[in-house]
Amino acid sequence: MSVSSLCSPVVAGLQPYVPGEQPRIPGLVKLNTNENPYPPSPRALAAIAQAAQQGLQLYPDPQSLALRETIAARHGLDVGQVFVGNGSDEVLAHAFFAFFQHAGAPLLMPDITYSFYRVYCGLWGIAAELQPLDAGLGIDVDQLAARSAQGACAGVVLANPNAPTGIGLPLARIEQLLQACPQRVVLVDEAYVDFGGESAVGLVARYPNLLVVHTLSKSRSLAGLRVGVAFGQRPLIDALERVKDSFNSYPLDRLAQAGARAAYEDEAYFEQTCRAVAQSREGLLLALEDLGFVVLPSQANFLFVRHPDHDAATLAAQLRERAVLVRHFARPERIAQYLRISVGTPAQCDALVQALRALV
Repeated sequence: MSVSSLCSPVVAGLQPYVPGEQPRIPGLVKLNTNENPYPPSPRALAAIAQAAQQGLQLYPDPQSLALRETIAARHGLDVGQVFVGNGSDEVLAHAFFAFFQHAGAPLLMPDITYSFYRVYCGLWGIAAELQPLDAGLGIDVDQLAARSAQGACAGVVLANPNAPTGIGLPLARIEQLLQACPQRVVLVDEAYVDFGGESAVGLVARYPNLLVVHTLSKSRSLAGLRVGVAFGQRPLIDALERVKDSFNSYPLDRLAQAGARAAYEDEAYFEQTCRAVAQSREGLLLALEDLGFVVLPSQANFLFVRHPDHDAATLAAQLRERAVLVRHFARPERIAQYLRISVGTPAQCDALVQALRALV
């Protein structure tokens, strides 16, 4: 009996997400997975250490109430408008299950965006309808709005700023989508919004079809802790809670809840590190342009770049030989000549530029 014969039929057709490489290379300059180059808030580290000293023999609060209260206060919302999960990927997975399964109706999304969205569609049996980016690799809101206004869709999902391009949309364009698709959920994934984008969280009170997703992995330097957040009106949050409690009632452990809460409370450190990343991004942009790269405008903690005279895959491989890691996407073909480069510390950015100077 083969292993595959023991599996559910859907498993054979799944095309899993491929995460960025996490190699063990001495002296590596790691700029491939959009992690924050700065450590977490000292207050968060202290809270995690304290939480580790007591109570681990007990289950954590299944509602993560103290954390949700802190997050709600930070954004001026009620605690019932906040959901938390084991990283934003889990929050997104619950949202796809809760909101986008509508009798074969397709979920609308940009054709170039966070590739996990299509993986979730495959997992939950949701048809994905891809809307092409415009000529400048920006999200074509007019096209998305026109298509969603036609009806017969499961909803809309987009990243803002978009990944892997880094290009952000203003709030007026998000509202255009919300108004065009009032009967379906519009999910706005704001994983990178704290580095220069405009957040739609302030629109939650006005739009019952809006769900905004955040992560603590990027701007709060807690990628290793796995905490994600969703904001929406109470019926949407209630739906997420029903899915969560049908899957795993305890998604956030005691350490995660304590560390995340302290990270939200340390606003000064959060603003300091976001500002440092944004400053490094602008300096890196200028340095790459001086080397002949075409650099897309970014409101994220990464840059999406291409060089007209050098193959992207070759450059990525040559950089890896020099212990500098960036991300290359071979598919779709339209972006095969681009590299996504995470913004590192000034020293890491300088090491990247020096390596590229030797190559180009």
